[in-house]
Amino acid sequence: MITLALSKGRIFDETLPLLQAAGIEVLEDPEKSRKLILPTNQANVRVVLVRASDVPTYVEYGGADLGVTGLDTLIEHGGQGLFQPLDLNIAKCRMSVAVRDDYDYAAQVRTGARLKVATKYTAIARDFFATKGVHVDLIKLYGSMELAPLTGLADAIVDLVSTGNTLKANHLIEVERIMDISSRLVVNQAALKLKQAPIRAIIDAFAGAVKKD
Repeated sequence: MITLALSKGRIFDETLPLLQAAGIEVLEDPEKSRKLILPTNQANVRVVLVRASDVPTYVEYGGADLGVTGLDTLIEHGGQGLFQPLDLNIAKCRMSVAVRDDYDYAAQVRTGARLKVATKYTAIARDFFATKGVHVDLIKLYGSMELAPLTGLADAIVDLVSTGNTLKANHLIEVERIMDISSRLVVNQAALKLKQAPIRAIIDAFAGAVKKD
C-alpha cells in the first residue's frame, strides 16, 4: 500500500491533476466526506488528509510514504529524513514582511530599532532578519496575523501573501519579499527503498506533468 499525505484546500486541489497524470483518481471529495483516509481507483494507493503543518512529520515517521507540502512548512519542519525530489510549482505564493501603511519600516531598520514581529514562521523570520542584521523579538501566532500590527501587538508580520488583498483590506503593506513559495513532493527515505518501483512511478509521472505545465 502506498500512502500519500495531503492537506485540504489549495494543495489538495492543485495536486489532483498531477495524480491524474500518474493514473490515480481520488474517489471521494474531502470537502463532502468525513473520512480522513480516502480511497483511489488504484487498490494499492490511498490518500490521508492531515493538517498542512503535519505533512512532513507524517512522511518523516512513516505515517505516509510521500506527501505534498509547501516550502514554508518544509523549512519550519527542518526537512530531516525526507527525500525532496520535486518542486511541483503548485500553490504558489510568497513569504513577505508587512506593516501598517502608516509605519515607516525603512526608517526603523535604518536606525537600528528593535522590531516586534508576529509570525507563524519563526525559523524563516529569524534567519531573514539575522541575515539583515535587524534585531527582532518574535511573537508566535497561528491565525489572523494581520491583527497584530493593528492592535499594537507587533510592528510587523511575516506571513504568506498570495494576492495581497487581505493586507490591503486591513491597511497593511508589503515592505519586503523574503522568498517565493511553492509546494514540494516529499518522500520517506525508507519507503523509497522498500517500495521503490511504485513510488518511482509516481515521482516520474509527477515530474512529467510538471514539465508540461
